[in-house]
Amino acid sequence: MRTILKISFLGVLFALTLLVEAQENKVLDGAFIKETAPTRRVVPYTHLREADVMYYKRVWREIDIREKMNHSLYYPTSPINEIGYKRMSLYDIIKQGVDEGTLTPYESEDFAVELTKADAFAKLSREIVTFEEDLNTGALNEVVIQEPIGGVDIAKYWIKEDWFFDRERSVMEVRIIGLLPIVNELDGDGNFKGLKGLFWIYFPEARYVLANHEVYNASNDGARVTFEDYFRKRQFSSYIRQETNVYDNRILDAYTQNVDRLLEARRIEDEIIMFEHDLWQY
Repeated sequence: MRTILKISFLGVLFALTLLVEAQENKVLDGAFIKETAPTRRVVPYTHLREADVMYYKRVWREIDIREKMNHSLYYPTSPINEIGYKRMSLYDIIKQGVDEGTLTPYESEDFAVELTKADAFAKLSREIVTFEEDLNTGALNEVVIQEPIGGVDIAKYWIKEDWFFDRERSVMEVRIIGLLPIVNELDGDGNFKGLKGLFWIYFPEARYVLANHEVYNASNDGARVTFEDYFRKRQFSSYIRQETNVYDNRILDAYTQNVDRLLEARRIEDEIIMFEHDLWQY
């Protein structure tokens, strides 16, 4: 008798569970449920010994999201639902990761000072000055409002990466070390003032978060890659803005401008490519 009652109780409990799930998701908005990206695991980096590194170069790159090739990092400007899956921009992924504690924000690119969640979100807002009329005197009083920074405010991303040649595997490889979102900085009146970096994200840690979010594929919605794949396969457009050098790692803007700056960035990139090319004999 107890066994029958126990089975009956479990049956009722299971039925209630199905009822709740049915109420939450009454219909499937699509032909299938996306399960690959949300449950994907990261392939770990190949172990690298210092003794096997026969060439090493650190560079800093700038990703301009105004370029069409980089629109996948910018859009959607707010999260949207697709077949039971929420597609987000890179900024929203970073913001959500900091909020949930899966990503650690850092003050600078050396990752020495961690920011608290409160400090990080303080950087994700800006002050806007408005004026309100005093109903008693008619005077205009200045009021400062904290406006949150959204994905639409992102202008660029800076990345810090290491290029090296591993003689054990005979390959030239690049690994991204850090990622910095750059936003348009506005003055109190809402006018463009310049660019401002928010905080640095340690990329080896971020890989585990980026691997669970898809990048939009304009050619085939069924063949999307994750953000981790996107960066690993170098599917973004960028240019070098800084390199390690004897002059305190100065940025290219310090001694070149406009077209000359782009040519200098190209020269540095060709130097890295030609090093690997000259190792082989055809």
